Amino acid sequence: MSHDLLQALAIFAAGLAAGTINTVVGSGTLITFPTLLAFGYPPVLANVSNNVGLVPGGFSGAHGYRAELAGQRRRVLRLGTASLCGGLAGAILLLVLPAGAFKAIVPALIGIALVMVVFQPRLAAWVAARQRARAAAPTGGAEDAGDAGDAGDAGDAGDAGDAGDGPVGPGVAVGAAVRTGAVGVIRPVSPQAALQVGGPVLWVLVFASGVYGGYFGAAQGVLLLGLMGVAFTDSMQRINAVKNVLAGLVNGVAAVVFICATHVDWGAAGLIAAGSILGGQLGARIGRKLPPWALRAAIICVGTVALVKLLA
Repeated sequence: MSHDLLQALAIFAAGLAAGTINTVVGSGTLITFPTLLAFGYPPVLANVSNNVGLVPGGFSGAHGYRAELAGQRRRVLRLGTASLCGGLAGAILLLVLPAGAFKAIVPALIGIALVMVVFQPRLAAWVAARQRARAAAPTGGAEDAGDAGDAGDAGDAGDAGDAGDGPVGPGVAVGAAVRTGAVGVIRPVSPQAALQVGGPVLWVLVFASGVYGGYFGAAQGVLLLGLMGVAFTDSMQRINAVKNVLAGLVNGVAAVVFICATHVDWGAAGLIAAGSILGGQLGARIGRKLPPWALRAAIICVGTVALVKLLA
């Protein structure tokens, strides 16, 4: 088997793994980016080609989570603007700053991403405990739903009727009808539909994660899960569905900038795209059943090898 064919298969396999991991939690870039570096791609070209290649996989994963996205239109629209603006800013920074600056900072970025992956289980456990505490509160968590991350639009429940209808359950914030002027006109919504969409503080934090994602991207999914998990009283599966959309928007707008303004290795990007599309579906269907420790172990091993290679 020729060297070129082996390289192509390795890049495709890295894209498959990255698409799966990105859909489940994030950090797939720590698989594909080091793989491209190992085959001699310059850091900036590897980052750009990797970003473009992972875009289809991101939207494949988001499509796989479409059931969990039901009723979250307003949340996606509001936070999506932050991700788009952040991704645009990050991509421009990558192109404006000297290539040497990216090469110098990449080891630090990979190190930060690896730390986030290592501590992701503790973060997830803390977020889950916080959500259980809110659910057990006497008010059902509706009043304090907006305290973390300034998510205070719990009253937007009335608009969340896109999720379907049903009786008003405990903890559903119905006071929004009075604040919006719809006195006495309260549309019945399910407890799951009574979601928060985020205030200015959360918007800024999602924007900042978008800047990071547009510039490099590794572990931005972990960041988004942490931010929204703290801000929203909702299931982690529904929050993960939004994370897939936001990360896809960041990568998508950055990819447009890169395609228009710089060189993309379309062979590598195409192989990663093909693999990540399959990985996105795999992650959405069975990825949630994979042992989390196995995913983290693979990410940490590959990322550590890349870090050692860059620092050598």
